[in-house]
Amino acid sequence: MREIGVAVIGTRFMGRAHANAWRQVRAFFDPPLVPYLVVACGRDEGNLREFANGFGFEHATTDWREAIRRDDVGLVDICASNDVHAEIATLAAEAGKAVFCEKPLARSLTEAQGMLQAVEAAGVPHMVCFNYRFFPAVRLAKELISDGALGEIRQFHALYLQDWGVDPKLPLTWRMKKELAGSGALGDTAVHIVDLARFLVGEIEEVVGMLTTFIKKRPLPDGSGLGEVTVDDSAAFLARFASGATGVFETTRVATGRKNFMHLEVNGTRGSIRWNAEDPNVLWFYSLEDPPKVRGFRRIVATEAEHPYAGNWWPPGHILGYEHSFVHAVYELLTALAEGRAPEPSFRDGVAAQAVLEAIARSAEERRWLPVAT
Repeated sequence: MREIGVAVIGTRFMGRAHANAWRQVRAFFDPPLVPYLVVACGRDEGNLREFANGFGFEHATTDWREAIRRDDVGLVDICASNDVHAEIATLAAEAGKAVFCEKPLARSLTEAQGMLQAVEAAGVPHMVCFNYRFFPAVRLAKELISDGALGEIRQFHALYLQDWGVDPKLPLTWRMKKELAGSGALGDTAVHIVDLARFLVGEIEEVVGMLTTFIKKRPLPDGSGLGEVTVDDSAAFLARFASGATGVFETTRVATGRKNFMHLEVNGTRGSIRWNAEDPNVLWFYSLEDPPKVRGFRRIVATEAEHPYAGNWWPPGHILGYEHSFVHAVYELLTALAEGRAPEPSFRDGVAAQAVLEAIARSAEERRWLPVAT
């Protein structure tokens, strides 16, 4: 049986989500390429030891370059802060390793393009972790749209609302510094709904945006005073798709009461769908093909064996959660690697999403519609 050694760089929220996926995928799927957890890499030695032991890594190191150099590592999984994505991905590619990277791919379009050039020049497989693509209900939505069940797509609506930034006493973390994160809600959460828009409807050609920072100063982590927040708390933008469809998007980290409220709706000439990440197993579908007296949004629980990925888990009606989307993503990555084809979504998708974000940011600054770089 073919195997591949995995290095996970980053041991916090995303590191845990990814490490769990690598550990679970073989238990519930039958990947043609079997992963084993070689080395975990993190900055905090105490947290690193706990992380490595808890998830069953063979080794641990605070030096990500050491992790990349290992002969028994064939895939580098980047879950660290945005400011080191490009350097890690570039060196991993030059070392001949496959690269799996958390979103956003980079802090800027230029940086993202450099990462794409690096992996393509090295000829290594590459994938960006847009995990929401991998919910069975989202895959079903894609299938319905591709099969023409909604007719011609006219409108895409997306809200992604969180409230973890509401408290002004929350310390100034790397996510609130432009030099480390690249952007705020724009790169953190808008990137997900931009990717889902591209996945479901197609390319975005033009945008007009508005970025807002409500809490402009926050306590420094060491308690020495206040520091300036240099990224956005919220982003709102309109979009025109290449197909002629229109899009309305809003995302924020200061929507009081909202935890992970991602709501999508797609309207077409023959039907509509809607989906929410806080109820991820359910897809709502409206069709003009239904008789008028029973026409309405039908609730589809996407846990049947016929739904993508769902048959590998529990009996119908036994719901899946957030962590399962990461398992599905790494399964697709492993399958693509084994079959010698390009994984999806690739760094090209990461660059395309970054181009939309960059256009939104420039549009907000210049207060006008702008084309998305191609």
